[in-house]
Amino acid sequence: MRIGYTLMTEQAGPNDLVRFAAEAEHAGFDFEVMSDHYSPWLAEQGHSPYAWSVLGAVTQSTERAELMTFVTCPTMRYHPAVVAQKAATVQALSGGRFTLGLGAGENLNEHVVGRGWPPANVRHDMLAEAVQIIGGLFDGGYFDYEGKHFRVDSAKLWDLPEKRTPIGIAVSGSQSVKRFAPVADAMIAVEPKVELAQEWDATKLGPPSRKIAQLPVSWGPDREAAVKRAHEQFRWFAGGWKVNAELPGPSGFAGATQFVREDDVAGSIACGPDVEPIVEGVREFEKAGFTDVALIQIGGDQQDGFLDFAEKELLPALRE
Repeated sequence: MRIGYTLMTEQAGPNDLVRFAAEAEHAGFDFEVMSDHYSPWLAEQGHSPYAWSVLGAVTQSTERAELMTFVTCPTMRYHPAVVAQKAATVQALSGGRFTLGLGAGENLNEHVVGRGWPPANVRHDMLAEAVQIIGGLFDGGYFDYEGKHFRVDSAKLWDLPEKRTPIGIAVSGSQSVKRFAPVADAMIAVEPKVELAQEWDATKLGPPSRKIAQLPVSWGPDREAAVKRAHEQFRWFAGGWKVNAELPGPSGFAGATQFVREDDVAGSIACGPDVEPIVEGVREFEKAGFTDVALIQIGGDQQDGFLDFAEKELLPALRE
């Protein structure tokens, strides 16, 4: 099982993210994923630099670790033809270490371009068209497309990397698995549901593919402070993705989670100095059939301590 580190754009600025990427590779993480947001979930997080500029710098500050977007929405803020160009460029800069993680997006990030926020079924239709366009451009040569939601007129990627960029797609249930497993190289999910992994492999009808998850933790020497930090910056997580996809901004998430207690957050996120609760969280994904888990350390000012802890204690424990 591969263990990854999350470069969370919502809680750190661009220069720090580039530094964290190099330190995470040095600590021994196998891969690094980056969120792609226009806004933080909560104002307390305080950041949201442009992920693709940061990724370009990260390709040069790292040498070994695989890189990935977790995830990019290729339908509203970005036209899928532009996403294909960005992904091909990052793949070339990284020497073939990049995976393009895609998802149907959240209102939080996509409403900023003033096109409204379509219902879930329309968002999935748009994502399906976007995947066709991106794949067509990855094939090389001139590409044309006319669908219900997108049109591409004689587009070509002039700098294709030597290694084709793999595509991972975020799913949450049977409907999205059946739709996207046949066209993706990897599955992305945030809950340890064994049925997701089993149906994904059955739908792909080939050798088992990567199944990549993400797990938030709030490491720190003082458990009480770690719980408080997790509540302050990560209580938005309690709403679940059906709610999280619909709210339009940090104030909406603050209002929706105003009654979430510190104990509620501590019950679902490993907090404090101990290794074992984090190992148990990762083990749940392993039991569910996932091949990769990217950890999120909550708190932009806590990364240096966490990375030192990961190198000396956490990663050795996980690999046992």
